[in-house]
Amino acid sequence: MNKSSLREQAIFHRDRLPRREEDFESVSALFFKHIPIRAGQVLAGYWPRGSEFDVRYILDDALKAGITCALPVTEKESRHMIFRSWDGKAPLVPGVFGLMEPREGAAILPDIVLVPLLAFDRRGHRLGYGKGYYDTALADLRAQKEILAIGVGYGEQAVLFNLPSEVHDQKLDMMITPLGITDFRNG
Repeated sequence: MNKSSLREQAIFHRDRLPRREEDFESVSALFFKHIPIRAGQVLAGYWPRGSEFDVRYILDDALKAGITCALPVTEKESRHMIFRSWDGKAPLVPGVFGLMEPREGAAILPDIVLVPLLAFDRRGHRLGYGKGYYDTALADLRAQKEILAIGVGYGEQAVLFNLPSEVHDQKLDMMITPLGITDFRNG
């Protein structure tokens, strides 16, 4: 099965999952219990759209703890994505594909990146939307520094087969769902 067909099925499936506040709270608690964030590190999240898993709970808890947060900003023509600092109060505007992005804020390099996805497999491969923004951004970040790429979603987004992957596809280091955390770095 090709990635396009898999995406259609994954979106169909994810759109039917219940969105429960306790799931978002549970994932935030798991994140802060198991992911060490050192002083001065930057956490990059994303503003969820549609049925994407809501990581705003993690971002809100991080901001309350004094952690510097960032959100992605995309450029349609170049398929380039940067991360801008966001304090939780600065206005967001619709960017490429209608995603909410900070209008202003310094471009910063995150240490931990929360990555949206449609599906993931047991090897740490994710199925994204097919535009390549996250794969490109993660590759660029990894060329500059050590980062932690963490997929965030529902346990029901796991697939029992290996997702097709290409040379440019970036693996996740970890996956967090309301069911727990999976670490792919040693597998």
